[in-house]
Amino acid sequence: MAIAAEAIVTSGFVNGAVYLGFDSEDLSDWGRPLDAIEEAEQEADLDEPFTADWPQSGRTAYLRFIAEDPYVVEVHDGTSTQIVVSMPLDMGEEWIAESRERLQTARAALGVARGQGAHSAAARAMRG
Repeated sequence: MAIAAEAIVTSGFVNGAVYLGFDSEDLSDWGRPLDAIEEAEQEADLDEPFTADWPQSGRTAYLRFIAEDPYVVEVHDGTSTQIVVSMPLDMGEEWIAESRERLQTARAALGVARGQGAHSAAARAMRG
């Protein structure tokens, strides 16, 4: 099932929008970066900040999440203009739990089953 969303960036410096095309498998995959970011936050000794692309880079525009303080989200219009907009965000204490709730709501609305696998195994797979 193809799903469309729009990433909108508005600031005093740049304004733009890009469509994100993804499917039900990409939606299921969103849980993996959440697991990996949560695990990376618990490991304070990482040399480089954890990064994750969603949906998978290369097919469409995508978002890159960089687990720094503050978090950074990059919007990549990779297949079209190749423009990248980077934004630091104050995600708040409960953003991962809130994201999991939104993901579950989206899965239920679209009739997508929750992905298989343990949180820690998925987190290790995302870090490669």
